[in-house]
Amino acid sequence: MRVYLQRLSGFSRAQITRLIDRRLSTGRLIVMAQPRHRFTVLYTTADRQLLARIDNAHQRLSGPATRRLLERARRPWRQNALSGQNISSAHIYNLRATPAYQRLAYTFAGTKSVRVAIGVRRRPDPEGRPGWIRVDTVHQGDLGRKKGAYHINLVDVVTQWEIVLCVEQITERFLVPALEGALSMFSFRILGFHSDNGSEYINRIVAALLNKLLIEQTKSRAGRTNDNALVEGKNGSVIRKHMGYGHIAPRHARAINEFYRTHFNGYLNFHRPCGFATITVDRRGKRCRKYEIYQTPYERFRAIPEATRFRRAGVTLSALDEEAGQQTDTQAAAAMQRDKDRLFGVFDAIKTGGKNQRFHAPQTRFIPQKEAKSQTYRRHSVVKLQAHL
Repeated sequence: MRVYLQRLSGFSRAQITRLIDRRLSTGRLIVMAQPRHRFTVLYTTADRQLLARIDNAHQRLSGPATRRLLERARRPWRQNALSGQNISSAHIYNLRATPAYQRLAYTFAGTKSVRVAIGVRRRPDPEGRPGWIRVDTVHQGDLGRKKGAYHINLVDVVTQWEIVLCVEQITERFLVPALEGALSMFSFRILGFHSDNGSEYINRIVAALLNKLLIEQTKSRAGRTNDNALVEGKNGSVIRKHMGYGHIAPRHARAINEFYRTHFNGYLNFHRPCGFATITVDRRGKRCRKYEIYQTPYERFRAIPEATRFRRAGVTLSALDEEAGQQTDTQAAAAMQRDKDRLFGVFDAIKTGGKNQRFHAPQTRFIPQKEAKSQTYRRHSVVKLQAHL
């Protein structure tokens, strides 16, 4: 019965219990109108409408500025209402939130998206053709107020052919020559250039460069995080994995760029396999991705029908075959790692605890599963002990 009365009346369990006790003790129930405390209405609808007219005339200034306007126009106002002596700047914002004000106010508006005529806002569709690249910038950490170097990552959508560069700054002085050199390092013609909406790529100088090379420029759409997902994944699995997250001074950008040009880009494109997804659609219309094919970018390019039709002028498949067969995959990786260790050895030392800590290339150490579990247990135990202390 209690549950039935609770469902029927909408009262809580405690309210139903009090009503039952009152009925049993007094024999009857009386509707009691308990007066609630109400604040005195100081600002009427006319005051809110008058505030809306003032904001419309001045295009809605800040609260303190509007309060000063009310002080200057004290005569038309009632002394106990919107007078500058009584109303506060904070309460002006409260009045602006009322329906009486918002029915007349028209100076507030939502955030407007930035409209730049450079580039087409869409996701490119390569239709199985190489030459549609995605580009992004990776910052190599900060040290206080000192900025680090910048890596430029360019990845082809179809073949995952990747070219990485390094510049001191992402200004026009450094970025435009680097982009022009990077576009010439691909073995096929570049047809499309897709980036996010950053100003380092969406500007008139880069647009003029791409227009001169007859390359279509596109940019990511708002709210579509997958438009540039390929190069974002390469930023973590390639650049961050090999270069780390620590600060590297911009003056070392030339040495890093030389390492990329001589060893790193060749290793990525001829000796490092990449996963290529096979997309299927099930009965419910859901797209399923399976990574069953692993090939190097050059192998993927050679597997394209009529690959010679897409190659860049002056590049032959026989020359690419010769470059790919100069070393085995392990030999190329070992040579790249040795050169990377020498590169990190010339970086500036970081002073930690009064000692100079030299840079070392990021390394991955493989340990047995049993030892890994014990190390994980010890690490969590130390963290708990530190938190307890």
